[in-house]
Parts: sequence; C-alpha cells; structure tokens
Amino acid sequence: MTIYSSNDLIEASFAAKYFESSQTFIGVIIAGIVTCAIVFFTIEISCGKIWPLFFPDGGLIKTPAVFRLRLHVRMLVIFGLASVMPIVLMAVLSYNKARMMLVLPPQDVIGSLLYLTAFLLAVALATAIFLSRTFSTSIIAPVRRMENAMIKVEEGDFTVFVPVDTNDELGALADHFNQMTEGLKERYRLRRSLDLAKEVQQNLLPKANPVVEGLDIAGKSIYCDETGGDYYDFISIGDNDKQKIGVAIGDVAGHGISSALLMATVRSSLRQRASLPGSIANIISDINYQLVQDVEDSGQFMTMFYLSIDPMKRNLHWVRAGHDPAIFYDPGSDSFEELGGPGLSLGIDENWVFEDNLKTGLTKGQIILLCTDGIWEARDPRGEMFGKEPILHILQKNSSSSANEILEIILDSLNSFQKSAKIEDDITLVVIKIVD
Repeated sequence: MTIYSSNDLIEASFAAKYFESSQTFIGVIIAGIVTCAIVFFTIEISCGKIWPLFFPDGGLIKTPAVFRLRLHVRMLVIFGLASVMPIVLMAVLSYNKARMMLVLPPQDVIGSLLYLTAFLLAVALATAIFLSRTFSTSIIAPVRRMENAMIKVEEGDFTVFVPVDTNDELGALADHFNQMTEGLKERYRLRRSLDLAKEVQQNLLPKANPVVEGLDIAGKSIYCDETGGDYYDFISIGDNDKQKIGVAIGDVAGHGISSALLMATVRSSLRQRASLPGSIANIISDINYQLVQDVEDSGQFMTMFYLSIDPMKRNLHWVRAGHDPAIFYDPGSDSFEELGGPGLSLGIDENWVFEDNLKTGLTKGQIILLCTDGIWEARDPRGEMFGKEPILHILQKNSSSSANEILEIILDSLNSFQKSAKIEDDITLVVIKIVD
C-alpha cells in the first residue's frame, strides 16, 4: 500500500510523495497491530478452553518454551491500542487535513475530517471495549473461580480443583493453589493419623492414680505435640496382703511419632518383665538388652527411673537408667536428697549391668518427686529456665498437702512462669507421699 500510494502520485514532488507514503505506512501499521491484537486475544480466549484438556493436572506454567504474556505487558498493550494509537492516528489525520486546506476548500476538508474523526472514534471505541472486556474477563473469571474454590477449601472440601487455562500469573496462582490443596489433603490425613496416635498413646498412660495403702500417689503427662516421648506408669507387684508398687518414669530422646512408638515398646516390655521374678535391676537390665537389639541402628534411646516401694516394710528400691535423680524430701528434718546412682540410658549398651539402690526407714510425710527435664528446662518469654529451686520451694511450703495437690501446684507455678511461651518439651511428673 505504501508503494502503490507513492506510485499513484506521479506529478507530485518527492516531499509530497514521501509524506503521503508515510501516512499510508503508519495507517496500515496501526490497523495491522490492532487487527493482530484482536486476533491474538480471540485465539487466546479460545485456547484457554482447551488447555485443561491437555493439562488436566495442571503444570502448564512449568512447561518450557511456552510463550507467556505477563499481566503487566498485557495491560500496556491494551492501553497502547485503546488510548495511545487513536491519539497518534488523530494527530496524523489532523495534520494531513490541515495541509489539504492549502489546496482545497476549507469546508470540504473540515467535512471530510469530521467523517474520518467519527469513523476513527467508532473504531477506537469498539476496539477499546473489546480489548477492555477481554482483559477484565481474563482476570475476573479466574479470580472468581479461585474465590469459590477457597470457600470450598475453607468448608473442608480438599478435593476442589481449579482448572489452569492460562500461563500468566493467574495461571501460576491456580497451579500453586491446586498444589496447596494436595498438600492440605496430605496434612489432613497426617493430622488424622496423629490424632489416632495421640488417642492410642493417651490410653497407654495410667487412667487414674493408684490406690495403695500407706501411699498417696499422683502422676500426669503434658505433651508439647500430639504425641510425645515422655512416659510414666504404675505397676502392681505382689499379692493383696503384701502389696508393693512399681513406679516408672521415662523420657525418649525427641518427641513425635517415633518417640511414641519407642515409648509404647518400652512400656510393653516393662510390664511383661515386671510380672516375672527378679530384682528391679534385673528387670531394667533385661529391658535394656532387648531394646538395644531394636534401636541400635536408629540411634534412639530412652532414660528411665524405676522404683519399687514396699509400704509395709517402709523401704524403697530404685534403678536409675540415665534419668535425672528423683527428689526425696523429708519435712521432719527439712532436708532434700537426690536418689541418684550410676546408670546408662536404655538402648545404648546391651552389656550394661544396672544397680539396685535401697533406702529404708520411710516415715509419714516424706515426699518423692519424679520428673522429666521438660519441667525445669521450661523457659519463659525472656528465655530464662524454670529450674529446680521453685520445685523445692513448693515441696517445702506444701508438704502437708496431698500428692495431687502438690502436683497441680507445681504445674500452676510452671504455667505462671511460662506465660505465653510455647511448651518446647514434654512435661511429666509423679508425686509420691508416705502416709499412714
């Protein structure tokens, strides 16, 4: 069209031919760009309906070597086509008609300019409406689908799927949303498994404090996760006439499902072995030997403190397997004693021989406290540890209270100390008080 326009002006000067040809060139380029844009967006809308057939599970945004028109580029293109180009074309036409007034009657030139202006405005308005509507639909429709999908996910429907029909930012958002729902489904299944594991583990702990003549006993566990590695148990020993009771407290390294499984294993082994003859040192040694065979490749281990109290003979036997010593408080002399002794954690050395420790002459009012390190290592919002001193002070001040009251006072004091700080480790404690 540019060459034809130039050849058509045979008698015109070179400057006139150049000017007329430039106008024709600019007009054709503008019309071509507008036409290509309309065709491109129309094809894109049509292709958006079939992309989900080729990518039913998403992944369009991750496909290499695919042309991607980003949203900000799309906005600039539409702004240029709907605003800038009509202004440029109007300026060119106005300048051309102004030059024509030099050789033609002004009324004819003005009339021709009005017709061209009306035609250009109509074309520009139609193009702007088409492109704006296309652009708004390409954004609003995916956003509404995403909104509806989010509402369903909020209601608990994790099967919702958002079709990916573009490869721009909205397509990437839809693809990431679908991946998120897959992750939420996995998390939901894991959550249900954790809830079931929590229920099972809670049923393994004592359902009530034991009733033993001559003893007042209370115990409690608080897990920082759904499942934990802390453990305590009460095991009856002997017949009804001469009843003794075994008290065990343990702490598996770490917490979570693996620690809960190891805790359940040790509990089963301890209960089974405690029903057979042998000293408590033999019991713990046999459990340790079996546990090493099970966990030596995993690197897991468990600390334990196991004691046996005979309220009739007023004596106490204990074995320490890497656990913190029990605290023994005598209110008569207002003195504290640690029930320690040598001992390695369970699951480390199968040949380790544990020692049986003995304390006799138990009297009314004496208190034995067994804890895991989650109590004195608990921290407040400033990072300071709770420590053992507050626990010792509570035992001194509340020695006349029952075992359960002392336990609750310790936990209340710990909660007041921690304030809003998150529990970082499992907390378990057992309080034993000698009574008439």
